[in-house]
Amino acid sequence: MRTHNFLFLFLIFQFTWAQIKFQSPTVTQITYLVSSNGTEIPHQNPIWVFANSNSFLITTQNNFSGKGPYPFEQNFVEPSSKKIAQFAFLSENEIFKFIDDESISKQTFEFLPETKTILGYKCKKAKTVINSNTIEIWYNDESKLKASPSILGANLGLVLEVIRNGNHSIKASEIKKEKTKLPEFLSNSSIPELEKIEYQDRIWKARFTTIPVFENQLIHWSEEFEPKEGVMRFANGTIAVKKLKFPKIEASDLVFLDLLEESNGDAYDRTGTVFLIPTDKKQSFLDGLENGAETLPIYDNGNGKKYQGVGATDNYSPLIELMRFFTPFGVKHFNDRVTLKDKVWHEVVPYRQDISSYSSLLSEKEVYLGVFIGNYDKGGHRISMNVTIHKSFGEEKETKKVVPLFNTLNVMEMAGQEYATMFNVDKGLEMEFELKEPLKNAQLRYITTGHGGWGNGDEFVPKKNTILLNGKIIFDLIPWREDCGSYRLFNPVSGNFGNGLSSSDLSRSNWCPATVTNPYIIELGNLPAGKHKIQVKIPQGEPEGTSFSSWNISGILIGN
Repeated sequence: MRTHNFLFLFLIFQFTWAQIKFQSPTVTQITYLVSSNGTEIPHQNPIWVFANSNSFLITTQNNFSGKGPYPFEQNFVEPSSKKIAQFAFLSENEIFKFIDDESISKQTFEFLPETKTILGYKCKKAKTVINSNTIEIWYNDESKLKASPSILGANLGLVLEVIRNGNHSIKASEIKKEKTKLPEFLSNSSIPELEKIEYQDRIWKARFTTIPVFENQLIHWSEEFEPKEGVMRFANGTIAVKKLKFPKIEASDLVFLDLLEESNGDAYDRTGTVFLIPTDKKQSFLDGLENGAETLPIYDNGNGKKYQGVGATDNYSPLIELMRFFTPFGVKHFNDRVTLKDKVWHEVVPYRQDISSYSSLLSEKEVYLGVFIGNYDKGGHRISMNVTIHKSFGEEKETKKVVPLFNTLNVMEMAGQEYATMFNVDKGLEMEFELKEPLKNAQLRYITTGHGGWGNGDEFVPKKNTILLNGKIIFDLIPWREDCGSYRLFNPVSGNFGNGLSSSDLSRSNWCPATVTNPYIIELGNLPAGKHKIQVKIPQGEPEGTSFSSWNISGILIGN
């Protein structure tokens, strides 16, 4: 039996907050099952409550029997003193606790006249509202026992059913007397007690795996820099790359990318991207970073320009874009430059993206992850980034296959990589790719943003994006964002106009300062093995003087 069963000592000991004294080995065991919309949830882990006349333990069948996964919690409740001892188990040898003497005292109820019988006990009804949820509690107050499947209603009596919003029920299915044996570890009194905030933080972080990537990393235009272990800088510091080893990731797990950004001197909204460098073919984007953009495969659509490294070939895979983000106008560094009544500028921009679709590229692999922010500022931007892996409670899923097709975002902008202006001719971006085997339930994940920051530039002019697969239109719409004003408080030095608007308020071609641009998910059905042709067409606007428009697009096939 796991050593964490020391909690069960209350079953034969009287728990006090200073010591434990012997009492009786016989207790009442209550089993609770969960139902949703009147249907009992299958394959559930029943809630077990062990109670005597003084106290009760809330646990589950698996956790109590040593079969549950870490981390988990168990609550010991003493209703008479209105105290709860919350115990967190991060591993068999890592246990800590928090003593809560407030929660029970703060509970308030409306007592209603209805009654019903559950397992032979006549129950009364109480109601409360918690976080906009209506909770109905059915309890018996004639028994000597006070017990509940949660801390809610702990002081009412023997709680036998809790109903949330009329459709989610936790109901007692069995009540029996039980004798128990005292485990040897129960005499341990050295479990650390933490403050509430520390307890909650530690148990929360233990529920997922965190992979640190960058910490306070400068993304700036400078030959002067602070060396950081494992971090490679390219394009004079506007690109940072790190090689990482990931643990095993199940197909059903959820994977998230978190990035924090603040200005370290650059006042402008800039294009940013988090990318993975595929190394499955003879040549990779890493070769271009190390040897120059001109060494990457060239795409030529006949408009007179050469575009480096944008499309897949037999020997090369383009960057896989995990997140497209845009910096705001000078958050934090410039917060004191503009003071307005009733406006408090944010200190940092948080970006968070679900990247679970790419987990097969990470699981048990060494990979190169990178960040780019386009800027020519010595101070630039400061970022921190990590990846978190979360176990899923859903059904098992099939591992996804990922096929990168194209990425026109010129990550090596500051090292001479050409801007994506290939859409100034009707051909746009056109390429062939070959599937070695069929791809079932295929999707194209397509990210697109228009650029050209003057009145007639494509940043501010809606333009239809059309994608054709094997000559058939699969996507045909105008990517556009009209919610940019929602992020004004991230943009302290956004240019202000005479009409009361700021630059960061203006609608744009699928992006806003201080936001992530999400991919479009385009269903393709089942794709057969063999060669396919994909084409992207955008009516790119004409240049004016030295100003020009461009479109940063990326496309990745995902399927089974």
